[in-house]
Amino acid sequence: MRSTASAAPVSLPAPSSPPSKDPEDLSNDTPVPPDGDRGPRDDAQDPAAPSDGGLSWNDLLAGRTPAAGNPVSPDPAMQDPAVQVPAAQEPPAQPQSRREAREAAAVAAAAPEVPPTPPVQPTGPVALQPAGSSRSQRRSQRTEVYPEREKSGRGRGAAIGCLVIVLVLVGAAVGGWFALQGPIQSFIASTQPPADYKGDGTGDVNFVIKDGDIGADIAQNLHSEGITASFGAFYDLLLKQSPAPVFQPGAYAMHEKMSAASALTALEDPANRLENTVVIPEGTAAVDVYSLISEGTDLPLEDVEAAAKDVASFGLPAEAKTLEGFLFPATYTFDPGVTAPEVLTTMVERSFQALDEAGVAPDKRWDTIRLASLVQKEAGLRDDYYKVSRVFLNRLEQGWKLQSDATVAYGTGNTHVVTTTDAERADEGNLYNTYVYDGLPIGPISNPGDLAIDAALHPADGPWMFFVTWNLDTGETIFSETADEHDAAVAKWLAWMDEHPEYGG
Repeated sequence: MRSTASAAPVSLPAPSSPPSKDPEDLSNDTPVPPDGDRGPRDDAQDPAAPSDGGLSWNDLLAGRTPAAGNPVSPDPAMQDPAVQVPAAQEPPAQPQSRREAREAAAVAAAAPEVPPTPPVQPTGPVALQPAGSSRSQRRSQRTEVYPEREKSGRGRGAAIGCLVIVLVLVGAAVGGWFALQGPIQSFIASTQPPADYKGDGTGDVNFVIKDGDIGADIAQNLHSEGITASFGAFYDLLLKQSPAPVFQPGAYAMHEKMSAASALTALEDPANRLENTVVIPEGTAAVDVYSLISEGTDLPLEDVEAAAKDVASFGLPAEAKTLEGFLFPATYTFDPGVTAPEVLTTMVERSFQALDEAGVAPDKRWDTIRLASLVQKEAGLRDDYYKVSRVFLNRLEQGWKLQSDATVAYGTGNTHVVTTTDAERADEGNLYNTYVYDGLPIGPISNPGDLAIDAALHPADGPWMFFVTWNLDTGETIFSETADEHDAAVAKWLAWMDEHPEYGG
């Protein structure tokens, strides 16, 4: 009898490889039925077809049941837990001979019972394929779920690149916005009038206009010091003035929170100028300059004299022992709060400026200023400066003593007159005594101005060896070439002195 399929589907293991074909089997037309049933068989009948309406070998191999001709896929829920269904295997190739068919049928009939095995959890969902499907069908129907592919480095790099571009664009937009704030605000401000206070202000402020300040400098300083509300309030007002105002350097009495118009009016009013003015006449000695500084600046005289003793700090020639000769005679205006060293430094630097402008090299300053100080003290009238300079230079060239009464007087501490006595002219203890010592005095005896410096550098031409100022009121001077001529001029001077005892005659 024929073997029929069991109610429970049975999985048939596929042969590892198709059996080899024996040439003798190809000629053997006698089929071998299963279970030892070896009745006669029609050679014309299809070996794969059933002989009695039952299942053929192909049906058995395809997993068909008598009730249905289609392959049945086992339902995991209905499967006997004692029987583990392995994964669908690819069916063996169609037998090429009757012998192969018989062997396949025998294997199907005597299939051993599959021992139960523990269930195996699949690593991924796999769809069960019908046992009878062809290889191409199973391949097309196979559904495999693959794990998601990891993103490649190129993808991550592209994402990062996009992010960087976005950040750059955002940063540029933000930076551009902030960069435009200044111009935008400036434009808005330009369309509105500048801030300005009202009235004359309150409180007291000393405002200083420095030499060289222009309108924009003054406008900015007024705003910085809290006098005006803005730069534009004062500057715009200046631009509307015709003619443009002229400001004098110096300190001015001002107030806090003044309107621009009030500030302009105050700066143009001379009465508001705080003047710390020091006037130094030409030929003034250093000791008298210190007193004038104290009077003009309210600085204590002791502070000025103490500052003057630090000679090395002013950059004078190495031979200088005092500031004499280098406190240039001029009119000075100092701001309130100025210090004694600042005042003295200003005067010394002004002297250097005069020497530089006259073409005096730094290493010639000492000799030039000594001669100029003598000319400044001895000469009266402008034209006489150059003649007096010539007399001193002629005597130096001839090796004569200068015999200047002004040097003798300076050595005695008398800085206001040039007359001396016989005893003073003979005093060897007076180091400034040019009646005793040859050459120029050991130091300047006054602070010369531009005229005396120029005369020392450019003396007049002449043979004079003597001079005497016979009229001290007018400064008239007699120049002589010989001693006799000079003695006559001295007699004239003595007669005048007798008539004017106030000069010490």
